Amino acid sequence: MSSKNLLFGTGGTPRSTKGQSSVSGIERIRELSLDCMELEFVQGVRMGEKGAQKVLESSLKENVALSVHAPYYINLNSYDEEKLKASLERIYQAARIGSLCGAESIVFHPAFYQKSSKEDTYKKVSEALEELTDQLRSEEVNAVLRPETMGKPSQFGTLEEVLALSAEIEGVMPCLDFCHIHAREGKENSYPEFTEILSRVEEVLGKEGILNMHMHVSGVEYGTNGEKRHLILKDSDFNYPELMQVLKEFKTQGRVILESPVLEQDALMLREIYTEIQFFVEKKVN
Repeated sequence: MSSKNLLFGTGGTPRSTKGQSSVSGIERIRELSLDCMELEFVQGVRMGEKGAQKVLESSLKENVALSVHAPYYINLNSYDEEKLKASLERIYQAARIGSLCGAESIVFHPAFYQKSSKEDTYKKVSEALEELTDQLRSEEVNAVLRPETMGKPSQFGTLEEVLALSAEIEGVMPCLDFCHIHAREGKENSYPEFTEILSRVEEVLGKEGILNMHMHVSGVEYGTNGEKRHLILKDSDFNYPELMQVLKEFKTQGRVILESPVLEQDALMLREIYTEIQFFVEKKVN
């Protein structure tokens, strides 16, 4: 699988998978001719080292790139010391087992502001991630922690916050969830706005930011408090054709993980749109 490609895949095992195991999901991804899959550890890391070895073997055999979504219950701005430790442990275990599966990128929802200022929340999240990346390096766990852009104003995870953490801390890179970015204020849903987002990524992180992207895409229902739920792309107002156009023009590399209710259908549809744009651009040049 060429690292120059933009890979398309699903958040979790495809809906059409027979059985629920990660290995079955990887095999189904290959049958569908998709490229990657995100292991969903969202309810907890329930895979052991033996299971991880089977997943690694399957991903190598089927040539499917893997990433991990860490458990949902994480708040690196918790005022309770025990809850903060538990949050760090959940990310650590997701990274440790994920790396044994061959998954380098570990996506997580970082924090809630609660009663803290944005500045204080950032400081606390930054300190926690410094500690965690140091631990992972010392144990030679090959993992990149990817705080996700979040869809509610109550959640830490604006584009600027995630990019700042990535620029500041070695071993941290962003996960850009475009439906979250859109749902947060009902904006960021047009060609110029997508262009501005990628330009900002490149400005803060350099070319590496564009050549090593991890993205989540879905339709989204939202209101004054931000994200409500994920939707099928065609049932939403999300402007996915223009996003694909911008990703093509920036020559983006990395992964597009679909999180819509029809995972593989939307993943295949997006890749088809992206490929057609690619063909059109190349044809026009020639």
